[in-house]
Amino acid sequence: MEKIVYAYVVADLLHVGHVLALENAKSFGDKLIVGVLTDEATMEKKPKPTLPFSERMRLVKALKCVDAVVPQETYSPNSNIKKIEPDIVMESESHSKKDFEETKKIINLLGGKIIVMPYYPKQSSSKIKGNILSNWKIQENGD
Repeated sequence: MEKIVYAYVVADLLHVGHVLALENAKSFGDKLIVGVLTDEATMEKKPKPTLPFSERMRLVKALKCVDAVVPQETYSPNSNIKKIEPDIVMESESHSKKDFEETKKIINLLGGKIIVMPYYPKQSSSKIKGNILSNWKIQENGD
């Protein structure tokens, strides 16, 4: 029987941390389905993404470890988990345990499990954006 893994990302400014997390997620099962948060879902907890949703979906879909992408309409993955019924849900340690208490209840009812992955500290979309702004200001000031 095919083991399905569900992971979710914003994927704004896709970087190596995303790739490592998704490759790792794929290693736990046969099929990796990735939810890409819509702009509205992202803005429940973060600023609006820089890249349009359609481009973020396309970028994630292009990764060879990803078997399917689906929109995630809320910051919480719970509605997609109920529809997809994965065997494994990947969570990030960057989310508080409170954030995925309901997810844990749902996945337990489905007979699956949650795997909490460490957050990749060396790179983030926010860090990339900060570097771009910093470098842009240096260039504007002629330094």
